[in-house]
Amino acid sequence: MSVVQRQILASTLLAFIVLVMTSITYLGKFPVYNWSLLWEIQMIDIPIIISLPLLSIIIGIVFGIASGNFWRKQLQEIDNGLMQLENGQPLEESNGVKTREMIQLSNRMTKVQKHITQQTKLSQKLANEKAEEQEKRIQEIVSQERNRLARELHDSVSQQLFAASMLMSAYNETQSSKDPASQKQLKMVEAMIQQSQLEMRALLLHLRPVALKGKSLQEGMKELLVELTQKVPMEIQWKLEDMSLDKGIEDHLFRILQESVSNTLRHSKASSLEILLIQRDSLVIMRIVDDGVGFSVEEAKTGSYGLQNMEERALEIGGSLKIISVPDKGTRLEVKVPIVKSVGEKND
Repeated sequence: MSVVQRQILASTLLAFIVLVMTSITYLGKFPVYNWSLLWEIQMIDIPIIISLPLLSIIIGIVFGIASGNFWRKQLQEIDNGLMQLENGQPLEESNGVKTREMIQLSNRMTKVQKHITQQTKLSQKLANEKAEEQEKRIQEIVSQERNRLARELHDSVSQQLFAASMLMSAYNETQSSKDPASQKQLKMVEAMIQQSQLEMRALLLHLRPVALKGKSLQEGMKELLVELTQKVPMEIQWKLEDMSLDKGIEDHLFRILQESVSNTLRHSKASSLEILLIQRDSLVIMRIVDDGVGFSVEEAKTGSYGLQNMEERALEIGGSLKIISVPDKGTRLEVKVPIVKSVGEKND
């Protein structure tokens, strides 16, 4: 039962009770000895014994509709405010009539929003610092490993290829007058060794430690998706809008994309995949849709580390993750992250 219906019912019942109590009180002081008079006395051509209850019911209905609509609007404002809090949007100022209780509730919702905004900023800051620290650590590990591989290849394989090339070259010079067919084959072996030397030198040059060039989220996503189109038999489409995000947010969104695409390739049996990255007002939205076999979201959440990991990553940056999957209809994953502007920072 809606709030309007409850108010109509309550007001009508109250009006009828007031009429009955008033009538009993009146008749108690001024008793009627001839009840037939109540049928003879008329109001708007209707006997008063019928018109008075009918009038009270009409008054109750009208009052109930008015009060019900008033409280319905108040509750709708509360619902809109909670929805804006849920989506990370700023609260809109209402122009309607507000009671003292509604003003107090609005002030509390504003305080809650400020608290959520502060927590979101803190979470994004921590995620950003964590991503930067992790990236530095990974860069250091990769650089050390590249150095180790370069040293081992140079000290073992490269030296052996060089020695083999020198021996083969010297052997061919001393055997130049022997069997031409054997000499031709030996020349081919020498050329192959020299080619291997060139490839090894190129590999050693590639393994030299160089500063890794950082990529934006859009560049990393595009590179990943282009590589997928070349390796998997799946139609992949994407739309990536340009935007500037903190490193922590970019890192978490990219990891969520990787996890989601990995799940799609392993489990979905999909023939098409669509990826969307857009910014609308103060929200960054990343949406991943496939046309695969789908799954039960509730059952998968209880036993899937991947889904839990994606949800935790979304929460770490103050965002939300929503998954809709229908059997034989595909899966839709959507991440929404509010972008909190610093004090004094203007929107683009």
